[in-house]
Amino acid sequence: MATSFPTSAQIVIIGGGVIGTSIAYHLIKQGARDVVLLEKSKLTEGATWHAAGLVGQFRSQQNLMRLMSDSVKLFDNLEAETGQNPSWRKVGSMRIASSQDRWDELLKSYSAAQAVGFEMNMLTPKEALEIYPLMAVDDLIGAAFIPDDGHIDPNSLTYAYAKGIRQNGGRIIEGVMVKDLARKGSRITHVVTDHGTIEAGMVVNAAGLWARQVGWMAGVEIPAGVVEHQYLVTEKTSEIPDDLPAFRDPDGGYYAKPEPGALAIGGWEKITNKVNPKEGFPWECERHLFDGDMDRLEEFLEPAMERLPILGELGIRTIVNGPIPISPDGEPIMGMVPGLDNFFAACAFTSGIAASGGAGKAAANWILHGDAGLDLWAFDIRRFGPLHAGQKFLHDRAIESYAQYYAIHWPGEEMESARAVRRSPLYQTLKSQGAVFGAKFGWERANWFAHGDIAQEDQFGFNRPGQAETVGREHGLAREGAVLFDMSSFTKFEISGNDACAFLQYMAVANVDKPVGGATYTQLCNERGGIEADVTIIRRADDCYWLITGSALGIRDRDWIDRNMAQFDGAVQIRDITSAYGVINVAGPLARKVLEKVTDADVSHEGFPFMSTRDICIGYAPAMAYRVTYIGELGWELYIPTEYMAYTFELLQEAGKEFGLANAGYRAIDSLRLEKRYLAWGLDITPDYNPFEAGLQFLIDWNKGDFIGRDALAKIKEQGVTQKLVCLALDDPLHVFGGEAILTDGKVVAQTTSGNFGYSVGKSLVLGYLPVDALKAGSFEVNAFGRNSKATLLKSAAYDTARKKILC
Repeated sequence: MATSFPTSAQIVIIGGGVIGTSIAYHLIKQGARDVVLLEKSKLTEGATWHAAGLVGQFRSQQNLMRLMSDSVKLFDNLEAETGQNPSWRKVGSMRIASSQDRWDELLKSYSAAQAVGFEMNMLTPKEALEIYPLMAVDDLIGAAFIPDDGHIDPNSLTYAYAKGIRQNGGRIIEGVMVKDLARKGSRITHVVTDHGTIEAGMVVNAAGLWARQVGWMAGVEIPAGVVEHQYLVTEKTSEIPDDLPAFRDPDGGYYAKPEPGALAIGGWEKITNKVNPKEGFPWECERHLFDGDMDRLEEFLEPAMERLPILGELGIRTIVNGPIPISPDGEPIMGMVPGLDNFFAACAFTSGIAASGGAGKAAANWILHGDAGLDLWAFDIRRFGPLHAGQKFLHDRAIESYAQYYAIHWPGEEMESARAVRRSPLYQTLKSQGAVFGAKFGWERANWFAHGDIAQEDQFGFNRPGQAETVGREHGLAREGAVLFDMSSFTKFEISGNDACAFLQYMAVANVDKPVGGATYTQLCNERGGIEADVTIIRRADDCYWLITGSALGIRDRDWIDRNMAQFDGAVQIRDITSAYGVINVAGPLARKVLEKVTDADVSHEGFPFMSTRDICIGYAPAMAYRVTYIGELGWELYIPTEYMAYTFELLQEAGKEFGLANAGYRAIDSLRLEKRYLAWGLDITPDYNPFEAGLQFLIDWNKGDFIGRDALAKIKEQGVTQKLVCLALDDPLHVFGGEAILTDGKVVAQTTSGNFGYSVGKSLVLGYLPVDALKAGSFEVNAFGRNSKATLLKSAAYDTARKKILC
């Protein structure tokens, strides 16, 4: 080595692929100077060197599209910044539809693209043929063309990043094997290598195929598996134009990337092979390729030859069957690893080349400033827990996610692998009563219930097939009678200690210093005022609280709580009690009548006010009853020790017979809550939004003292906001799901965050953030699946604006 091996570094990055080098490049670009990147072999070796290099920007979520667009902006300027040509070809990309369902999916995407100002052109078959003359179009419905997409050489890109790193004082050391990560408490103190030990302030795991094993060195599980992915390269011909766009035929399950005078044809097969699931990917296999699998190859080559007849005239020059990293849901893994203060993960990128520029920028922001600069919940490592990192769950889900890469993504469609893992005590009972389940963080949850001649199986489509008879029925019963929801999957934390109240007052924007039995709905904000969590906090004793959050948010919210607990120096303890208690929600106008039959407790409005709790008995069973609603009706959540759940449910069902008590599922909840303008974290509220924008500022208690985000929120209160969350009711019953474009006076100004049909009001409803200037517009429209509907801006909720049904 030309210089001595470092003994310390502010930031050590493990992995010299396209992601690791991009992170180092952006860290240095943002001012970090003491950055060392370690690569056990040579740059690009692992998964980068054999990647196809397609660059496609469109994603279903606005922030993910921004991340991909950041990559393209960087690629446009990278040669000017570094002096190294990354071989970037901005030739555009085409995605075709040969079925009506696929065309509808493209129309849904087009609406979302319009909403964020992303250029995406919808083409007729004739127009598509003019841009991509190699294809047959007889059965084509249409195509989408994105002019700013293209392809890039992975090796040239990586070395461009590397040149920028070195030019600006960063160090890249190749041929260095990381052997261990020394840990003291919640910090990694040293990176131990075969060349020496480096004291590290921050460690970044960008180890690609080996990310899981690097996690093991730190004593943590990172759910990043490895599977095979293959493509072929054809023989050369003069008939392939130089400026040919990238091409995707999801109905055929393949893509075509232009090579000089040739095509690279790859696909996402129905079944691929997992690689070394127990031991991890072998350290010595930096440039390993597997033998070509002709059976898997034929699966996408045959439809490719039908669509691109020229393939029948060309031989196969090369087959590349290489390892690629993948997570259980197929999306990348980014963020600070829970349980550690200075270990950042950036791995499991199946489309790492295209994402590298934006991911590197976001990671650098996250590492240096504690904030990615945009909400990346879809990529956040905290969306996973120990269940997902188990080798069988990880790889079963990874293979299914791989197979679904080009599948039509139906609204509400559920994964089929690794199911029935976490079950409520009521699972078998609900199944026998017609429940059709979905999965959330491993939990089986009833989405809806079959009845009569309706089959106990899901139907999928962009027109919500069959839901009027199932979800609509449950919606109506909740509004007019009484229903039971099994909400046992709620994440439940017990927070206790002498400083429990002071700690939660510091965490929450609302006042949680209520008498014992009091309950508070509140947000936990960050220093910018962004909403990190949306929770309920219940006071169980002077020094003990319960914090209730969503089924899939336990790891995330626990991490946020833990990272802010240190200053309380052991005077606060937190315990996960999720599995100790099931939850039955009895709701609807007749809920009180049902409850009165099974308890001696006073459940009158005066004796049991809204947003309060009581310890009661349901028959013989103890329960904490919490009067609350997420559907806009009278209701109680009953927190019941697990062993009493079956008994309590049977008792409630028997008592409710005379009132027509029925089961209901989570799909009805979504429709019901939209009618009441109740918000969902991750959709309607995220760290990108603050309580003033979301209309939740009334919850902030300015008199209780300091809390996280107070200064920022005070400034927002003084200066005002530039956007506000609104509810729109559509004149036409278009099918809306969230992500649709909102137009004011004929101009696209925003994107919906949620959408559903409100069966009580008979309208399709959407939520979305509108610029404040647009609130005064003369007309509003929502675009869905190629159609526009006029819409009415609602001043409050679509249903029961006076809240009479709740406060009765």
